[in-house]
Amino acid sequence: MTQAPPPLVSTAAPVIEVRDVRKTYGEKVAVDDVTFAMPPDAILGLLGPNGAGKTSLIRMITTITAPDSGKIFFQGAPLSGYHPTQIGYLPEERGLYKQMYVGEQLLYLAQLKGMTARDAEARAREWLAKFELEGQWKKKVEELSKGMQQQVQFIATVIHDPKLLILDEPFSGLDPVNATRMRTEILRLHAAGTAVIFSTHRMEQVEELCEYIVLIDQGRNILQGKVADIRRQYVENRYRLTHGGEELPAALGERYELLKPTVSTVDIQLRAGESGNDLLRYLLDLGVRIQGFQELLPSLNEIFIKRVTRLNA
Repeated sequence: MTQAPPPLVSTAAPVIEVRDVRKTYGEKVAVDDVTFAMPPDAILGLLGPNGAGKTSLIRMITTITAPDSGKIFFQGAPLSGYHPTQIGYLPEERGLYKQMYVGEQLLYLAQLKGMTARDAEARAREWLAKFELEGQWKKKVEELSKGMQQQVQFIATVIHDPKLLILDEPFSGLDPVNATRMRTEILRLHAAGTAVIFSTHRMEQVEELCEYIVLIDQGRNILQGKVADIRRQYVENRYRLTHGGEELPAALGERYELLKPTVSTVDIQLRAGESGNDLLRYLLDLGVRIQGFQELLPSLNEIFIKRVTRLNA
């Protein structure tokens, strides 16, 4: 039986707060004293390679398993059996009942989350229309394409209007059209106030969606914060010059390291103590025809490699 709602807490509290959480399976340490707080209404990227401990952490947040030690809070209240009704979880390993009809399955799963049959049907039909699946109501799940099955599972995840949406590799196996459609709905839900945890090992996807990240490796969180702040923290003082296509003055290569040159672009590594303004003034003094000039920020994948290398050095 679902537990009664916990006392009301401030919506300014972190959506999820994890404090010194540890989880082991026999000799294997899956989650090793992880601590982080998720800002309200954020899209948080939970990053790390396969086997890093992301799914184990998610299973504790959704109360599927319990921590061996440490505590988890949902909007300031200790995590309880009530909170799964406020969470939508799309696991990497999809779990639809293949012999059930689509409509029947959505109604069943929605009512498990506390919805009435009437409200569940209205919401299910509304969501199916968004994905152009209205005609699939009386089809068995096994009769649908893999892409359609994934969309139905997404609908089952969000049908009860959760406060927190947890997506574990949500775009895995989707074609570009359906991946774009799902991404659009995720962003729409977020704009309406739903907090989102996006778990993946594909860091380029996180850069498109997430404003805040927690980076997990070997069960430990090794980096966390706003994506923009982290990328600024790891800048390499490198700039990309777009020019008119003419041969660049030899003096430029004598003073700076030139990287990845093409017909009209080149990356320039600054020397210690110099700024982008110093480089820009020098380019103007040389008479270079500048069409574009931008600082290059490292990707999350590059940052992850550097961070892990430092920790293991």
